[in-house]
Amino acid sequence: MKFSTNSIVAIAAIVASGAATTQAFTPSHYPHRTSVSLYQSTEVSQESTPTTEKKPTKKEKRLQYMKDPNFHRKGFKEVRPNVEKTMETQFKSPLVDELKTSNYVIERDGVRVHLAKDFGFCWGVERSIALAYEAVEHFPGRTVHITNELIHNPEVNDNLQKMNVQFIEKLGEGKKDFSKVEDGDVVILPAFGASFEEMSLMNEKNVEVVDTTCPWVSKVWNTVDQHQRKGLTSVIHGKYGHEETIATTSFCEDYICVKDYEEAEMVADYIVNGGDKEAFLKYFEKAVSKGFDPDTMLDKVGLANQTTMYKKETRAIGQLMQKAMMKKFGPVDAKDHYLEFDTICDATQERQDAIHELVENASELNLEFILVVGGWDSSNTAHLLEIPHKAGIRSFHINKADCIGADNTITHRTISGDIVTEKFIEDIENASKTVVMGVTSGASTPDKAVQDSLSSIFMLKKLQSGKEE
Repeated sequence: MKFSTNSIVAIAAIVASGAATTQAFTPSHYPHRTSVSLYQSTEVSQESTPTTEKKPTKKEKRLQYMKDPNFHRKGFKEVRPNVEKTMETQFKSPLVDELKTSNYVIERDGVRVHLAKDFGFCWGVERSIALAYEAVEHFPGRTVHITNELIHNPEVNDNLQKMNVQFIEKLGEGKKDFSKVEDGDVVILPAFGASFEEMSLMNEKNVEVVDTTCPWVSKVWNTVDQHQRKGLTSVIHGKYGHEETIATTSFCEDYICVKDYEEAEMVADYIVNGGDKEAFLKYFEKAVSKGFDPDTMLDKVGLANQTTMYKKETRAIGQLMQKAMMKKFGPVDAKDHYLEFDTICDATQERQDAIHELVENASELNLEFILVVGGWDSSNTAHLLEIPHKAGIRSFHINKADCIGADNTITHRTISGDIVTEKFIEDIENASKTVVMGVTSGASTPDKAVQDSLSSIFMLKKLQSGKEE
């Protein structure tokens, strides 16, 4: 499966973005924070007047790790042709290809399907899978580990397990058991990235590291590094327990995570009005850096986000932070207290825009429901479900075709995260009635998963309509 021209252009855009970030307000000069570093020099200057060595930032240490000859980010060309064939076999879908060439609409076995115009694998996910597969082939006979799920998709992770990739055991409380990683092993870092601490640990071990981190995630890390250099606290729009956000916060000094606009309002209110410090810290106890003090650490903030979050909500949070700083410091000085970079993933936004289009045309298309296919722990897929749900359109988030039962039931993940089973298609037994549906899939979902899900619906309609006859 070769990378498309669009993928290459997107990669180039991310590289260029390091020099040209989008700023809401440009801050004046800030002093660097003083904080303890694992890499602080313990040597005493032999000169009569002691001098202070500049401490390397976490980004600088990460860049050092990446220069190691055992650190791989570009894949392995000699095995690439075989990997491309494997990925095409596992993930390609003739049915989805037909939809794309038929103006994103097909009708089959009494079911009319409208496919969102942007859906499925993004280039970052495709790249991550290719790098992981190439690593397995390039290091035959070596034990290969991965620090987390490669992406949030059950089929892809099952494929890696079948390839004998060892998933690092999670111990709870954010801890993992790396004791089984031995000298000479291979360690894959997933698309979400790995924490600074995990990267440091791998750097100390005699292992080959294959880094499949999505470049958009690395872009967020560069953003929080800018926050650190400018003396800002990072306000991260993301879920504090999500692998990507865990990695991002590990590159921060001071931070607070807000999962949605409501939590951002709590932070903005504290910025402007202060409040019950103890209650504030109790609420955000798992979402802030160690020693976080809202009375001093919310005076200067910078915004970043988990790349899979809802773009419109991230932008609304940005506006909220701007207004809070203007209220507290005035419109002139607000620029010295807030900084915003555009770290929203293009692929995430494109898929959200596409399902918005389906929702806006739902009445005209006579959509009975919208099916969202993707891992149940996939944040970007969950946000796709929110869009039709908020519009009052019946919608279902399934992680695989097996969720569709032959008895016309569907097992799906709700907005609240519960997994429930209920009746699926209304009046499906009516042979003269065409079922009209919309479908989309998350950025970590292969086309084959969409095909399998639609095939199950076609078969269900065929069988249920046959009962009436």
